[in-house]
Amino acid sequence: MERALRVARVATFVYFVLNGTLLGMWVVQIPAIEERVGISHAALGGFLVLLGAGAFAGMQVGGRLSDRLGTRTVVPLAGVLCAATLVLPGLAGEPWALGAALLLFGFGNGTLDVSMNAHAVQVEKAYERPVMSAFHATFSVGGVLAALAGAAAVDIGWDPATTLGTAAGIGVVVALTAARGLLPAAPTAPAAEGDGPAGKRPVPGRIWLLAVLALLVMLCEGAANDWSVLHLEDVLGAPESTAALAYGTYAATMTAGRLLADRISARFGPVAVLRHGAALAAVGITAVALAPWIWVALTGWALFGLGLSGCIPQLFSAAGHADPSAAGTNVSRVAGLGYIGMLAGPAVIGWLTHLMALNHTFLLLTLFCATTATAAGVLRPASPREPLESGARSTTLSG
Repeated sequence: MERALRVARVATFVYFVLNGTLLGMWVVQIPAIEERVGISHAALGGFLVLLGAGAFAGMQVGGRLSDRLGTRTVVPLAGVLCAATLVLPGLAGEPWALGAALLLFGFGNGTLDVSMNAHAVQVEKAYERPVMSAFHATFSVGGVLAALAGAAAVDIGWDPATTLGTAAGIGVVVALTAARGLLPAAPTAPAAEGDGPAGKRPVPGRIWLLAVLALLVMLCEGAANDWSVLHLEDVLGAPESTAALAYGTYAATMTAGRLLADRISARFGPVAVLRHGAALAAVGITAVALAPWIWVALTGWALFGLGLSGCIPQLFSAAGHADPSAAGTNVSRVAGLGYIGMLAGPAVIGWLTHLMALNHTFLLLTLFCATTATAAGVLRPASPREPLESGARSTTLSG
């Protein structure tokens, strides 16, 4: 069993890297596809909404299918779907075709996202200690691989269809190959009398609170993704090369924090990770908002990424462990609302810039982080069925 569990953990890492790589391959090709289809930057924003809508729908379907069929079945199928639909934006020659392609690719991405997180919860439960944050860190590794592969494809002279088609083919093979390492469906306790199927039971208020916190945290992440570089350029007058460091420092500390968060959670508990992480993020983004110098802003973005790094994995993990028989459905609820926050973050900040300076809009993110820190107690298990309590966890399986 110990060997099978380690293999399952590796397989889960593979799917997280795969998801990050597939999504990153699309991001790298955006400029070329935008030019090929003949759309403006403003129009591209609308197409990205279709990508998000498809992902949201995929999350809801993927969560329910994971509970009904088991993640061992759904994860590889979702991986194949996500990989296969990646080629579609590269083939699109008209705006309507690009919209349809992004809707389908988004659906595949959302299905894979939720199902692999549901399987990660299953692996974490078997380990009896936190391992979720490391999975999320490897998603970022996938983005780095996509950037390197995209740059190599440009140097070779490949067009988007060839690049995305090649990535899609490799992705399908990886998704099918890694499937054999996944865990079989775990037995769950019978539903209490009067309970219906997972999708029809009343949703506990705790799940919705986790979802709201995910929305706040991912709204902060979305704002950092799109506005960190512009902040250094427009507010502090940094040259383009220096401004790029804003997102670089944020992303680097985000990845490093996720690699460390599991050990911190095992020792001090998920409540501490969320509370102190969100508080640190609040300090970081406040420093950004008030920074008079570039080095202060870069320090603030670094603290912001480090603080936020462990928050989403803790929220997803808590949702998955709340009810083993509805793990996928609950993760889809939390991830779905969080994803709306990710999409809304850049738009909210953009709208506020009509009312105040860009750096002052970041104080709203301070408020969101402070709210998350205050509500961190929601991570305390509400039921004895949830195994990952406070800081006392088994560490019999190392590595």
